[in-house]
Amino acid sequence: MYRSQVLICGGTGCTSSGSMDIKKALEDELKKRGIDKEVEVIRTGCFGLCALGPVVIIYPEGAFYSRVKVEDIPELVEEHLIKGRILKRLVYHESIEQDRVKSLDEVGFYKKQMRVALKNCGVIDPENIDEYLAFDGYKALEKVLTTMKPEEVISQIKKSGLRGRGGGGFPTGLKWELTAKPVADQKYVVCNADEGDPGAFMDRSILEGDPNCVLEAMEIAGYAIGATKGFIYIRAEYPIAVKRLSIAINQAKEYGLLGKNILGTGFEFDIEIRLGAGAFVCGEETALMNSIEGKRGMPRPKPPFPANSGLWGKPTLINNVETYANITKIILNGADWFANIGTEKSKGTKVFALGGKITNTGLVEIPMGTTLREIIYDIGGGIPNNKKFKAVQTGGPSGGCIPAELIDIPIDYDSLISIGSMMGSGGMIVLDEDNCMVDVARFYLDFIKDESCGKCTPCRVGTKRMLEILEKITRGQGTMDDLDKLETLAKEIKASSLCGLGQTAPNPVLSTLKYFRDEYIAHIVDKKCPAGVCKALLQYKIDDEKCRKCGLCARSCPVSAIEGKVKEKFTVNQDKCIKCGTCMTKCPFKAIDKK
Repeated sequence: MYRSQVLICGGTGCTSSGSMDIKKALEDELKKRGIDKEVEVIRTGCFGLCALGPVVIIYPEGAFYSRVKVEDIPELVEEHLIKGRILKRLVYHESIEQDRVKSLDEVGFYKKQMRVALKNCGVIDPENIDEYLAFDGYKALEKVLTTMKPEEVISQIKKSGLRGRGGGGFPTGLKWELTAKPVADQKYVVCNADEGDPGAFMDRSILEGDPNCVLEAMEIAGYAIGATKGFIYIRAEYPIAVKRLSIAINQAKEYGLLGKNILGTGFEFDIEIRLGAGAFVCGEETALMNSIEGKRGMPRPKPPFPANSGLWGKPTLINNVETYANITKIILNGADWFANIGTEKSKGTKVFALGGKITNTGLVEIPMGTTLREIIYDIGGGIPNNKKFKAVQTGGPSGGCIPAELIDIPIDYDSLISIGSMMGSGGMIVLDEDNCMVDVARFYLDFIKDESCGKCTPCRVGTKRMLEILEKITRGQGTMDDLDKLETLAKEIKASSLCGLGQTAPNPVLSTLKYFRDEYIAHIVDKKCPAGVCKALLQYKIDDEKCRKCGLCARSCPVSAIEGKVKEKFTVNQDKCIKCGTCMTKCPFKAIDKK
């Protein structure tokens, strides 16, 4: 029996910051002090507060230590684990109050969250199935196999109101019911873990922190629809998630929880991992199926839908990671419990990857209906450096930009669609006054243009033409006619593309045109970028009142664009200037500005 437990984040973010080096240093230090039998060190999944990694939490006190370094370990062991004193210089400032350690539920980042899909992330060792079993693991599967008929399982999922968390929001129970109806000698269950949105890491974190919950849910789905085979399609860029999934599959097989005659009920189900090469289009379900079959990842026309003709022409159920992560909780707690969370049409919680210009970067899970203001200011801690909040981009390349005036909108499927954005898989990028909205639209179109599979002309050619117009505008060469062309192209691409990638590709452009049209006009008419981002429109100028005439800027300029003499006036030759910003960085008197 251990007197203390030390939980160390083993998610990708903290691992890249050296958390596994901290784990080894801690284990070595405990052994050196002779207390390694008294203190248990556990590697977990993501705690959520990625901005503060590497994160270490020590129980039973629940002390939350942030940005821990290897060199901090001897002092941490001495102070906390030997002398029993909180090491205040490392403890997260919000988690302590007059020497009292707050529970995580009292900390601003966590107190408005509700962890359902992320319930075990940051709590258990994802590479130890015994820890998953200790937290009710595989009890939902046992309940389903021993006390429920397949149609009863589907009824519970339908009654819960769970909608697909991959972006479209299709009712999960209905999808299961549609796949259960066809009679076939073989059916398949697929987990879409091809998370490709820039800035999104929700599914990756679930698989890194709680892989067994996805395996268990896929087995439940297999039982419900009559399938015996499952595939997890995950991008190879997620090595930690792939490794932990492999371990979880092998351990489940060893325990008789996966394979033949599961729990002695006669039910059999097996799962394979298939690695994707990082093609964004393979997040679309029919392109994903082509890739699993060994074909080029390109979408298929629909109908037929996967529920009738999917993998190798057989009925196939496809849900994403977060959707599956809710299933076991619904089975154990009941459909009514889940349906009472969230809003009338958007039940349950949603996981978001909160990034960009935000104080608390990380992973958050909130009840549907939570306002954008609560997420950004109460959970996210607001905008750093007292900058003004400008917009938030949700849904990745398929989503749109929500302006500051709509900050009190509730986050749910229908509300976001009504303002020209969408939930997407859960990426949420916060933008401040220093972001150019034309450049943001250009960035996403550039991404989509590269990721288009090329199968249909509207997406293949149309996105490239839209990008060319946006680049023309950011260079100061755009005309007002270009705005009309942009909108016309966007609507045509949206209406005629083959799959969801092309159909949603114009969203970032349409939403920025709707809410930030003045910025487009400034680029076209005034030949200025209000945020000072678009290089071709920038002009670096020297403020004569602030300038000390030292000549440091002129000596630093790589192209000799700054003309003048020491103790005399200096000016920037705009024809020579390459807009590198070196002069602005080097000037100690802040006498150079970009406009």
